[in-house]
Amino acid sequence: MNNSDGLRDTVEPVRNLRRQGKTRREIMEILGITEWTLNAALRNEPLREWATRPRAKDDLRAKARELRLRGLDYDEIVAQLGVSKSSVSLWVRDLPRPGRLSDEAIRERAAERARRHWQAERHVRSAQRAATRNAAMAEVGHLNDHEVLVAGAIVYWCEGSKNKPRRRYDRVSFINSDPGLIRFFLRFLEVAGVTQADLRFSVSIHESADVAAAVRFWQEVTGAGLEQFNKPVMKCARP
Repeated sequence: MNNSDGLRDTVEPVRNLRRQGKTRREIMEILGITEWTLNAALRNEPLREWATRPRAKDDLRAKARELRLRGLDYDEIVAQLGVSKSSVSLWVRDLPRPGRLSDEAIRERAAERARRHWQAERHVRSAQRAATRNAAMAEVGHLNDHEVLVAGAIVYWCEGSKNKPRRRYDRVSFINSDPGLIRFFLRFLEVAGVTQADLRFSVSIHESADVAAAVRFWQEVTGAGLEQFNKPVMKCARP
């Protein structure tokens, strides 16, 4: 019996075992054949389904190669794709090493790295600030009237108008743009016995802004009527 007769006798058993899910090594051990015979027997045999489906990282590999061709180094590719450095090295090591970038390109890449960093870091820091603020609020708890008077006096000391030796200003004038602080100061005035009707408000705003919308906003914050608002103070823009 020549080699071709032996191969014909082997083809069907090899293919049957392969269709049963046996590995190439298992088939060679079961039938006692060489790798050459195995390859010959499997010639023209359709590939198994798992061998033809796209691999999960095929798109990442293609993207990594694209970024490498654009001149990005390994660390930058890792940062963009979120894969390991060893994977990037395996995918792009056959590509030529990028040449030296121009100063402008270096600045652009540095700016892009900073943008990506703060895009993620901003949410983390915002969550940390919120947690700290909530913990502080829980620790302070509800303020009684005496505590409101003390805190309000400190707030006014920081943000309110003061008398000067050359000019007396015997009225309460408080300037701030934080809605929360404005609401607290209104509560302080209420506890101090100042009625809502005694209050007057002025909006100081740049001439390029929406003045009417700003006045409506501060009406909602303060709960005051439009008649309690003085004519808005316009700030002229300086080129």
